[in-house]
This record gives sequence, structure tokens and C-alpha cells, in this order.
Amino acid sequence: MRTGLYEKLVRAGATRRDILKGAAGMAALSAASSAGLGALTRPASAADDLRAQILQVPGVGKGQPTDADFQKVGEMCLGATKASVKQGEFAGVQLTFMGLNNQNLHNVLYRGFLKAWEDYTGAKFTWIDLAQADYGARLQQSIATGTVDFDVIEMGAPFEGDVCGKGLASEMPDWVKKQIDMDDLVNYLKPPVGTWDGKQYRVTVDGDAHNFNYRTDVFSDKDLADAWKAAGNSTPWGVPTTWQQVQAVTKFLKGQKFKGQDVYGYLDAPKPWGGFGFYFLGSRATAYAKHPDDKAWLFDADTMKPRINNPAWVRAIQDVIDALPFEPADQINADPNTTGFSQFLAGTGSMIPWWGDIGSNAKTNDSSVIGDTVGFSILPGSDDVYNSKTGKWDKLASGPNFSPNCAYLGWGVYVMARVDSDEKKKRAAWSAAAHLGGKDLSLWCAAYPSGFQPYRNSHFNIPEWVAAGYDEAFITSYLKSEADSYNHPNAAIEPRIPGIFQYYSAAEDILANTFAGKMKAQEGADAIAAAWEKLTDQIGREKQIKLYKASLGM
Repeated sequence: MRTGLYEKLVRAGATRRDILKGAAGMAALSAASSAGLGALTRPASAADDLRAQILQVPGVGKGQPTDADFQKVGEMCLGATKASVKQGEFAGVQLTFMGLNNQNLHNVLYRGFLKAWEDYTGAKFTWIDLAQADYGARLQQSIATGTVDFDVIEMGAPFEGDVCGKGLASEMPDWVKKQIDMDDLVNYLKPPVGTWDGKQYRVTVDGDAHNFNYRTDVFSDKDLADAWKAAGNSTPWGVPTTWQQVQAVTKFLKGQKFKGQDVYGYLDAPKPWGGFGFYFLGSRATAYAKHPDDKAWLFDADTMKPRINNPAWVRAIQDVIDALPFEPADQINADPNTTGFSQFLAGTGSMIPWWGDIGSNAKTNDSSVIGDTVGFSILPGSDDVYNSKTGKWDKLASGPNFSPNCAYLGWGVYVMARVDSDEKKKRAAWSAAAHLGGKDLSLWCAAYPSGFQPYRNSHFNIPEWVAAGYDEAFITSYLKSEADSYNHPNAAIEPRIPGIFQYYSAAEDILANTFAGKMKAQEGADAIAAAWEKLTDQIGREKQIKLYKASLGM
């Protein structure tokens, strides 16, 4: 497109995505079956008026939401606060909130959402904004030194052992449970998630699972299909369903052209990311490591002996090493933000695992050029799965082994125990948390770029998304990938044990050297296992065994 024409269109009000999507080929998405998805096909009712209204702010396809939109949605969803709090009731209360500024989301949205809440209640927030790579270290420092300098925190369930288990969090009042409608959470996010010793601490604002995101146009291209066949492949050209196929496709695409441009397959994220990057190796490993007959996959449940250096995990590490030469140049320095937002949404690569952000950003983020050419499924499976009890690889009679990685169990909002001595401040903090975790506000967050993905049963009502401007086939595929991941009988569930991000961070540092060729896959895995053993002994092995078993429901 000529620069002059592009500028005229922008001045006329078109977004970058509006312009680019006109040039992108419209690939056919098969509507996924709604079987087993419950509310996916529930018809809208008059009670959904507010939800329909907020989903039009700004409207899918009408540009990326701005701070003005965040403030407007926050004000529209203030009804529950007004029903329980008098105007000006919290005047003079000062609260501090610690959370992420990742991709200019999370805390950035919360500021807008809470603007009307602050104006109405009289309380005021100050903010501690952290990059995702810095989050774990900052929180662990606060815990270790006893210097919790925040009243409210955005935090994931894996940290509950470190925070709630040490008495640092405030127990949720009953009125908050009612206001946020906890019964609406998907099953895997209900207690014991969000609790410790039977007490509720978390206002859930997110549900996490890695799904598989792929380019529908790449995998339906006739020229690539012909080249695939000419290369001696006997299977049809199409979306990989196993990691073995992902590897084969990634190696094949190196050097191929698609629409005149270099085309790449899978995008790994080898660069450390404050412990969060470990989830991306985990998504390569779960189908190899999570046997349907064994609830454990990170550690042996009876001993806490690490499994990170068993053949399943070593295979996953080797997969990354083998694939990197076939991925874009300098992929070794790509963290998950790079793969998701700078590469995949911008048109580089044809397969990535990510949290649900890719689906909600594909059609609502101005940097996305793939909104009409992306599909979704659960993570790929494996032709065989490692049996830690027998030390052998099993081929299941049912076919490939699938194990979605329910990574991180979602973000939540937690109030710190330091407010408990001041009833007014405590009530204000919990009111803010309840506002941010409100049922209607959560739908907007799931539908637009926010850092959060669907996590309530009420989020799986396709007509609401279609009315907001989502294509029905697209949103059916997306929501089905989320629901099927949450509800999969062999899902790999996050262990809520103390120090979990210390384990992950230690692994990331060693993996970075391994992926860079400084260590062999087995050597790197053995080094991680040794570091994990040392950490377990420092925390207390018997205590960790007990908590690990509890987190697995054993």
C-alpha cells in the first residue's frame, strides 16, 4: 500500500488493523462443536443488558481500548459497589497496589477501572508497577525481609504457599464472596485454589492455561501443501496435533515462502522471564511427562524427587535445542512477550503456545495482523508418554497422549493482612478487590486486551461475544480451546507449594545456558534437578511433600 493512501485512511479514522486485515486472506474456520461447553450456546437475556453495553466499549474491530475506555467500563460496572458502600465512605484512606505493567496492561487497566471507584468511595491508590520478569524476585524479597509495602496485590495462585501460608494475606469477608459470585468460576479455579488452610483469600481475575495458536492460512495453503508432499511427507499438510508433527513442520518450513515472505513454524521462548518462561518449556513437556495414570509430573509425590531430568523432560529440552536453528534469527533472545506480541500477532511464525491473550488480542489489538487467520486448539499431544513408575515410554491404546498445561492458575487480587488492624482500610481494600473481580467487568477483560483470559462459566456464552463483534467461528474455536484445556481429564495442574517460582527461576537460568549450547540437554536437566533438590531441603522436604500431594488432590 502506498504511504500516502495509508496516511489518508488513518486520518479518516481507520486503524492499522482495519487496513491490514483487508489485505489478509480470509481463511475458513470450522465451527467447533459446542458439546460439553455448557453455556457456550446459552441465549442472551434481558439481564445481560449491562454486559452487552460494556462489550461495545469500544467494540471489536474499532481500535484498541484506551484509558478513557477503561474508565468508562469501570464506571458502568460500579453498581455492586454503590449497593454496599456509601458515597465518600472511605474518604482519607490511602492504599498501595502492587502488580504488573506487562504489555501496558494489568495495572494500567486497573487504574482506569478504579477511577470511578476512587471518586465514589473517596479512597485513593498509589501504584507499584512491575515488569513480568521482575515480579517474582520483588515479591520474594518482600516476603523474605518482612517488608510488605503494599495493601493489595495482583498475584497468582502458585505464590499462595509463600504469602497465604505465612499469614501475610487478609481472609476474604463473606460479603465479598457474594458480590463477586464465586460459584461462577470454572471448576478447576474453585477451592482449594485461592484458599489456604480452608480460608479464602483470592478474588480470581483470570484463568490460565496454555492453548495452541496457529495460522489457518499457512496450514491451508496449496503451495505449501504441494511442497510438503514433494519433500516426501506421506501425511496431509495441516495443523499439527502432536509435538512430533510440530517438530517436523517447523523443520520443513525453514526456507519456504508464504505470500512472498519467509515463513516459520513453531516459536520457542528461550530467554528467561522471571520464572514465567519455564511454563513454555512445560507446554512442550506435559504431553511427554504427564501420564494419565499419574497425577504427578514435576516431582515424585512421595519423595519430592525432581522429574525435570527424566527422559520426558530431557526430550522436551532437546526439542527446543533441535528446533531453534529452524526458527527466526536470534530466537534464542526471545522471551514470551516477544513470541506472542512482537512475532506471532505481527505475522511472524505459524504456531505458538500462549495464555489466552493471543485470542483476545488477535482482533482487538492494533498491532495484530492475523485476526482473520488464526485458529486455536488444546496443546499438541505426543505419540508416546513417559511412565515414571515403570521407567518406560507407553503408547496408549486411545492414541496420542494429551495434557494441557494449566499454567499459573490465573491471576488474582489479594488483600494483605497489614490492613486488618484498620477496619475502614480493610473494607476499602476488599471493596476495590471485589470491584476488579466483578462478574461483568471480568467479561470485558476476557474479550479485550487485559492480560486475563476467560475463567468464569458465564464467559462461555458465544452470542455475547458475537454481539460484541467477534466472528462466530473464531470465538467458538477460541473458547473451545480454553474450555477443553480447563476440563481435560489429564490436565497438568500447577502445584501450589512454597517456593515454586524459586524452582522455576533456577531452572530458567540453567536452561538459558543449555539452549545456548553450553550444556547438553541431559546435563542441563541434571543441573536443574540438583538445584531443585537443594531448594526442597532448604524449604523442608516433608512439608513440601505434604503440600505437593494436597495440591494434586492426593
